Amino acid sequence: MQKPKPATAGAVPRGGIARVFARYRRPWLIAAGALVFVLLGSGAVFAGSQTGANERAAASAVAMPTATPSPAPTIDPARPVPAEATTASRLRTCSVAGLAADTRLADFQAQVRNATTGEVLFDRGGTTSSRTASVMKVLTSAAALNVLGDDYRATTRVVKGAEPGQVVLIGGGDLTLSRLPTGQEPFYTGAAHLDDLATQTMVAWAADPANPPITSLVLDSSYFSGPDWDDGWARTELGFGHMPEITALMVDGDRNDPTRSSSARSEDPIMRAGQAFADALGGGLTISQATAPAGAAELGAVQSEPVSTLIQQTLIVSDNTIAEMLARLVAIENGAGNSFSALQQGIVGGLAAYGIDTTGMIITDGSGLSPNNAVSPAYLTALFIKVNAREGNLGVLFDGLPVAGGPSGSLSYSDRFAGANSAADGAVFAKTGWIDTGYTLAGVIRAADGTPLTFAVYAIGNVSSSAKIAIDTLATGFFHCGDNLSNN
Repeated sequence: MQKPKPATAGAVPRGGIARVFARYRRPWLIAAGALVFVLLGSGAVFAGSQTGANERAAASAVAMPTATPSPAPTIDPARPVPAEATTASRLRTCSVAGLAADTRLADFQAQVRNATTGEVLFDRGGTTSSRTASVMKVLTSAAALNVLGDDYRATTRVVKGAEPGQVVLIGGGDLTLSRLPTGQEPFYTGAAHLDDLATQTMVAWAADPANPPITSLVLDSSYFSGPDWDDGWARTELGFGHMPEITALMVDGDRNDPTRSSSARSEDPIMRAGQAFADALGGGLTISQATAPAGAAELGAVQSEPVSTLIQQTLIVSDNTIAEMLARLVAIENGAGNSFSALQQGIVGGLAAYGIDTTGMIITDGSGLSPNNAVSPAYLTALFIKVNAREGNLGVLFDGLPVAGGPSGSLSYSDRFAGANSAADGAVFAKTGWIDTGYTLAGVIRAADGTPLTFAVYAIGNVSSSAKIAIDTLATGFFHCGDNLSNN
């Protein structure tokens, strides 16, 4: 009979549960570990509930479980998260890209905004400052409304001179003062008349029996300082009748014909005004130029039309003379100075109240005749939003804008908004601009869909008069597209 082998160290019995455990040792170990974990967890929960049972609820008879705070999300520094969710802009499908590619527009810049929302709908170099041509008159007018106010009037005065028999005619910057007899209407409707001033002077002079006869006249034009002509202006503009030399004393914008818009100007506007006043006083006077004595007794005074009227007169037909008058008066009133060099500070300072960024703006004159002015289309579209809303007294400016197809003004001419572009007649309120190196148009469009748009278009560089047609065609495209205008 074979003897059983003695048990060795580590030997596993082969019968019963020990046998099963030996055969499935690893699964048993896993199960046992899991059971221990469950028992320990139950004990922890039980112990916790026992501890909490001895504490009084602070605010409720029912114990509420305390929520475990969620861990703060970790933001990948390489992928910044926007502070606010971005709102998707609507898809606009009305494109004017073909019209904007017209070569007649030369170096083309433009911007269009929805005047209600301020959203930029179309932009081609809109933030770059460039020459404005006569669109500059919009900025000059806006500055004048802020600095001078719509009721301001320029005053021309006469005072007693320093010598016996002497009177002094003092120019107060009213370049619209007329030499035509009272009752005859000059080009500047409603202008003051020189003969009225002469009558006042003679009546006041005669009221003092101690006064000898008037024998000499002194002309004081010191309210404006020189030079009288901007370096950027072509001297031919004087003969063409588009611009006079800028002095504080002149009559009828120094026109040869006081009734015409374009009429040749003289080389000496001060003497023309002085001779006309001397004639109105009876003639035969010695005429000289000097500054009036301080504190001299006033003999008479006449005033221009208010700024509100002057703005409409300069905008509707793009009158350069009134624009320069307003620009100089603005610079004087806000303390910038009384010369061309003061206009940068004067006009830009006058625009500050509107809260629009003027960075990059260059102002060398008030009319826009100089090619050295620089204003961005974006500034104009932002300003016209305020004009369209008639903020403050800017409604005066809006009311002076030429209207496409209107009864008068620079957009009523036969070569503007003609043919198919007449679809926008009555809907485009805008200031025109033209110099040898640029055509411009900026203002407000009442679009076909009812959306008010503000716009500014520059055709700069090697341009011809056909650029006007291309600009009008593009503006008509804006009119048709309205708020569906695409920037593509």
